[in-house]
Amino acid sequence: MYLSVGVFIVIAITGILTATYLIKTSQQLETYNPSDIDKNLVDSSLHLINKHHKIGAFKFVNQLGDSVTEQDFEGKIYVADFFFATCKGICPKMTHQMERLSEMFKKDEDIQFISHTVTPKIDTVEALAAYADLHNAKPPKWHIVTGEKKKIYEIARLGYFTLKLTEVGEGDGGESDFIHTNNFVLVDKEKRIRGFYDGTSYADVDKLMDDIWLLQKEYD
Repeated sequence: MYLSVGVFIVIAITGILTATYLIKTSQQLETYNPSDIDKNLVDSSLHLINKHHKIGAFKFVNQLGDSVTEQDFEGKIYVADFFFATCKGICPKMTHQMERLSEMFKKDEDIQFISHTVTPKIDTVEALAAYADLHNAKPPKWHIVTGEKKKIYEIARLGYFTLKLTEVGEGDGGESDFIHTNNFVLVDKEKRIRGFYDGTSYADVDKLMDDIWLLQKEYD
């Protein structure tokens, strides 16, 4: 009888642990690789890559004139987007939503944000500083960055996949190239992409907030 009770307890505990594991893993966010994403957003050289994609090294300058690299996001969860300060279309909506995110997570040192200008000749450090002041963007919580156009477009095209190749020139940051998407990209502490969101949508950004909290639980 005691043996039967013991076996029952072991089975029950095993079942509970298995159920807990399944619930936990089912709640984890997807990890995106190039092969998972619309081919129009991915450079042809990356179409067959189905694992280990990470955001590569970068070096830009933020609204304070300070250098910003991937090291500034080491061990952080962060959200990235691409915009330009003189935009009158979707960018104001995106910036409002990024400001809302920044305010929501202002006391959470694990969470950061980075917005890249796609018109670096126009969006000087001084212009970005004025823009940042309007939207309460303060490093290190929220970097608004400029830099060499080819480098900005390279990381958009090969890193975050926010450039539709069918809508621009070569997509390499040449004079005719122009990125303008509404995507917010969620990146985890290993620099892997964990989600894409419509930065103009209040509901989609609410989901992004939930996904940030869910992603944090993976690191608990």
